[in-house]
Amino acid sequence: MIKAYLSITSHADARNREIIERISQVLATCGFEMVYIRRDIEQWGAIILPSHELMATTFDAIRSCQILVVDVTEKSVAIGIDAGYAYAHSIPVFTIAQAGTEISPTLYGLSSAVGFYHNLQDMYDCFVQLGLLG
Repeated sequence: MIKAYLSITSHADARNREIIERISQVLATCGFEMVYIRRDIEQWGAIILPSHELMATTFDAIRSCQILVVDVTEKSVAIGIDAGYAYAHSIPVFTIAQAGTEISPTLYGLSSAVGFYHNLQDMYDCFVQLGLLG
């Protein structure tokens, strides 16, 4: 089973939980194990890790995965840190975003592939476009 770390903007109110669950669901149906700190460790905000512990936990989790999936529909410094860290550790970065989202040249440069989705229903097609699903 391939472990994939998900890096996506995190909100205290979990307003993007539906997309996080959809990404996880699509990859799980194809044999991927998705790791997402906010869900798996912090239990959607029930546990709040101190900043230094959050970073250490995140970096450990990224290193335990074979790929990093970043959703840059909403910009976040944390996403950039995760992507740079994965790239520096030779972990392939696969970038996704809602169609129309601007992606920085830097992120394009360190991404193994970039894919776009229009809505949650075509998320599977986005991962096919990345070459992660057949």
